[in-house]
Amino acid sequence: MSVSFRPARRADVATIVAMLADDELGKARETAELATYLAAFDGMERREDSHLIVGEMEGRIVATYQHTILHGLSLRAATRAQVESVRVESALRSKGIGAALMADAEARARAAGCSLIQLTSSNSRARAHRFYERLGFTASHVGYKRSLD
Repeated sequence: MSVSFRPARRADVATIVAMLADDELGKARETAELATYLAAFDGMERREDSHLIVGEMEGRIVATYQHTILHGLSLRAATRAQVESVRVESALRSKGIGAALMADAEARARAAGCSLIQLTSSNSRARAHRFYERLGFTASHVGYKRSLD
């Protein structure tokens, strides 16, 4: 299956949100009105280091991820790529699209001068963890979150 990746457009947001909501975790948390997601997309578009990417097959969006460049001082002032909101259409999982998606994310990270690519994944996503480990990622840190709502 051949998938191509490109920056998302505003017209893609509804499709992307549907993919984010298409699992047990997403069903419970992706419940805002479309206008909220469109406003968030507009904000991302104004930032040079934050990109929403979609994967297409035959003109149809089948995958997505967010790619953010982080600049820092640690690790000899390493620039990092943070990958978030990785999704492949549920009917197309386990067909190589996720690996192609992560290869695209890595290529974008290298092009941006990053020396590290990182991501977070919910503790409950054991299948996703096995996928990332097969791609050479290591579970090197414990992550914490705190809601500010």
